[in-house]
Amino acid sequence: MMFQPPPRLAQDPAQDPAPARRLTRRATLGALPLLAAPVLLRRTARAAGDRTTLRFLTSWYPQAEHGGVFQAKAAGHYAAAGLDFVLDSGGPQVNGMQLLLGGAADLIMGYDIQVLRSVARGLPVLAVAASFQQDLQGIMTHSDVTSLSGLGSCRILLSASAHATFWPWLQRRYGFTDAQTGTFTFNLQPFLIDPMLAVQAYATSEPFEARESGAKVNFFAFYDQGYPPYGNPIVTTRSLIAQRPDAVQAFVHATALGWRDYLRDPTLGNALIRSANPRMSQDRIDYALGQIRSRRVVTGGDAASQGIGVITEARWRRTADFMVQNGLLPSDTDWHAGFTTRFVAAQPVLPA
Repeated sequence: MMFQPPPRLAQDPAQDPAPARRLTRRATLGALPLLAAPVLLRRTARAAGDRTTLRFLTSWYPQAEHGGVFQAKAAGHYAAAGLDFVLDSGGPQVNGMQLLLGGAADLIMGYDIQVLRSVARGLPVLAVAASFQQDLQGIMTHSDVTSLSGLGSCRILLSASAHATFWPWLQRRYGFTDAQTGTFTFNLQPFLIDPMLAVQAYATSEPFEARESGAKVNFFAFYDQGYPPYGNPIVTTRSLIAQRPDAVQAFVHATALGWRDYLRDPTLGNALIRSANPRMSQDRIDYALGQIRSRRVVTGGDAASQGIGVITEARWRRTADFMVQNGLLPSDTDWHAGFTTRFVAAQPVLPA
């Protein structure tokens, strides 16, 4: 079976905030058919003649936010690069970092903050490319709220991971307090019925859900306010890079080609997404892809001139400094150890 979600595992202290970002009740129901046998903990990268098997774990169930990977699989870019490519899908409570370090995945779709925390703990992981040049996390409000600074009288619903990622920054920037927060269970019903609520949201997901329910909302992306992390960085281990650098190079390049092609014509990628997740509606895919295109999260920023997936030293340092300033990372962390520019730079794929 091509798409095989790994087992649900408890989070470790480094945390894995990415899967929690986009959990909605509808998304959970839509993904139920994907549940399958658990992935065994084993090192999966291996040579088979002239081909290498690589197992990649996304951050959530199949969706447009992973479109470049699905496009690359459907278009044969991984096969053409000499890879026997296995695409696994994440889900609720799946800890990608734990699966990566345990050997159940060779590369995962992670999160800058998670990677840097892991580096601070001495774990041998690093980001090799960035799916998005900006993280699409933000706050969704009712339409009468016109800025984040206007949230002073609102109650803000947050997930547990928010308190270890963006919430300390929002508190410092806007003077918010813990007293005005509540728990976001990723059910939008409380928000829909209470005009004094705001919720954390992902640009491609919760606003779509709210508008489908008839609500008029505003969405405020954190990157517009200076939030520095990349979106969905591709993360692997130092041992895989040492043992199979050509395979990592082939994967990064093929994935960049997939994103380039997906943004041109998503037909192949969307067909594979919907085959893997039959309850994923075309309307939801179209909305998410529209956000990805209009916000230029794949093709904008440094990617416009340096190639899709690029990670720069200056930008990575901004995230490390951001974490230190907000009490999320020890100041003596070797942030250089958390990323590499070599694979994108070796074969840059410029936006179409």
